[in-house]
Amino acid sequence: MAMQSTAALTPQQERRASSKRRFSAAFEPWFYLSPALVLLLVVLVVPLIFGVSYSFRKFSAFKSDYVGLAQYKALLSDPVLGQALMNTLWWTVASLFLQFFLGLGLALLLDRPFFGKKVVQAIVFLPWAVPSFLSGLTWAWLFNPIVGPLPHWLFALGLKSEPTNILSDPATAMWGPIIANVWFGVPFFAITLLAALKSIPSELHEAAAIDGANPWQRFTRVTLPFLAPTIAITVMLRTIWIATFADLIYVMTEGGPAGSTNTVATYIYVSAFKTLDKGYASAVAVLLLALLILYAVVLIRIRRSLVRYS
Repeated sequence: MAMQSTAALTPQQERRASSKRRFSAAFEPWFYLSPALVLLLVVLVVPLIFGVSYSFRKFSAFKSDYVGLAQYKALLSDPVLGQALMNTLWWTVASLFLQFFLGLGLALLLDRPFFGKKVVQAIVFLPWAVPSFLSGLTWAWLFNPIVGPLPHWLFALGLKSEPTNILSDPATAMWGPIIANVWFGVPFFAITLLAALKSIPSELHEAAAIDGANPWQRFTRVTLPFLAPTIAITVMLRTIWIATFADLIYVMTEGGPAGSTNTVATYIYVSAFKTLDKGYASAVAVLLLALLILYAVVLIRIRRSLVRYS
């Protein structure tokens, strides 16, 4: 008969075994996540560190010199940056406002059954699949009175005194990229808000209708509270994308005429790749990053309160 030793662990050995198990349980998830974390470190954190470090240097043709905070001091007295910030605010707010309400309307429409819904849904989502460069080029042609119909339509409707290109007038040039951006970005809101609408239990609408609530009351008291957290996060993401979106504007106007469509994103691009002032472009980019982080923190706090009370 084989003898089996079952010596009991001492209290000290039990504590060591327990601490090893706790360490293993805490470390194991990070071990499995380590490849993704390394990838994020390489593609996000390292370029960010280099980008911030460039803002403290002045680049010339063959060398770069450390200049400390000189680039940031130059920001304070740059009139072009001041105009670019105001243009960015106007470009972002106008685009976001129109995209959100048109996207919400389309989402509410597509949430209802009707004949040809699949076709309408495909048409609504189509602009999101078009490259932004091609979108900008197409809309620039549409606003060109030589090859595009839009100036002639605006003239026929009495909205313009003559069929001219709105992109060549500083007073109206920003409306061109805004319209193109609305066409390009509405599907994002339509897709995300439609998914959120599908998650609302139909029993809530039925109960509200039984209690005598009209369609507007059902929307404001049932639909909107459920949509609020999704609206907050989609507005935050879309705001960041619009504020850093230089493709459409650069393709359509290159920031002109007379800087009327020059946003911070296009200013960064022109400073880095046209005037080759990469240090100053990095300082402007750091400023934009700080503003967007502050905006995101505020909106995330608002979203948490909406989730808590929804």
